[in-house]
Amino acid sequence: MQISILELIDPTKIYKLFRKIRWKKGCYCPSCGSNKLHKRGKHTRHEGCQRYKCLKCHRQFDDLTGTIFSGRHQLVVVWLLYGYFMGLNVSNMQIAKELGLCNSDSQKMGDTLRTEVYTNKPPVRLTNIAEFDEVYIIAGHKGKPKAIQDRKPRRNRLKGARGRGTLATEKPPIFGMIGRDGQVSITMLPDVKQKTIKPLILETVMPGTMIYTDEYNIYSRLQAWGYEHKTVNHSKFEYARDEDGDGFHEVHVNTMEGFWSLLRSWLRPHRGISQEKLPLYLGFFEFVHNVRKRGQALLEPLLSLLLQPKLCPQNAI
Repeated sequence: MQISILELIDPTKIYKLFRKIRWKKGCYCPSCGSNKLHKRGKHTRHEGCQRYKCLKCHRQFDDLTGTIFSGRHQLVVVWLLYGYFMGLNVSNMQIAKELGLCNSDSQKMGDTLRTEVYTNKPPVRLTNIAEFDEVYIIAGHKGKPKAIQDRKPRRNRLKGARGRGTLATEKPPIFGMIGRDGQVSITMLPDVKQKTIKPLILETVMPGTMIYTDEYNIYSRLQAWGYEHKTVNHSKFEYARDEDGDGFHEVHVNTMEGFWSLLRSWLRPHRGISQEKLPLYLGFFEFVHNVRKRGQALLEPLLSLLLQPKLCPQNAI
């Protein structure tokens, strides 16, 4: 379903769009699930928002009840435009300027939307062939002065300590698993060890999958965990290998390494992300990458995710 930007400006069209996405199988009561309803007219505060009364449990609800948009101070059109700009990878500060928001409200709205996507994004399941790799992102405690008041000054990032980092050294590892079909799973870890990556692998990758990695020894037990495993030796300048003689170099981790370039480009406009917020940004980028859509085309899967019923406390945003 293609969503026009004009539909995000007209309140009547917004709620018509919400009903089309949320009630795909017919309207029902969020409390008891009954489809025996009575319409109670439009909402007085939100133009175009339909109100209902359940004839079974006698509770009243509307098009927003149970979603993250319920009980918000900002208009729904502002939230939708915010999500649209997020899909274009615009920074929170720039979105605040475009929508006339204060920076604190913009930050809270961005965190709320990213948290919802991070929490409810579809699980990734990899099979057949997958690649594993890790990358290290500099992430401190941006916006938390108490967390860094006793920390020694950090050296210029271009002259920072080399080698593998950890969460404690403000260089957390991002562990990535990508299938040859393009589906990817990325997770920030406190460190990269066999005990930290094993649960992620067993949850995401089907047994018997062929896994390609570099020669890092944390992958040495993949066969014992039920997977086929082959490596390329980067220390000897081996980046791809043809084992079956068909002229196609199938043993490599170039797909995963290419993905890291996309991730770094995605994070760059945000000019430094704290390690507390980094998982939210990673989760949103994973969702955007896996749905394979951008711009207006991203709105439909994004709204389908955001309109999932969920109890939402009253919020001043």
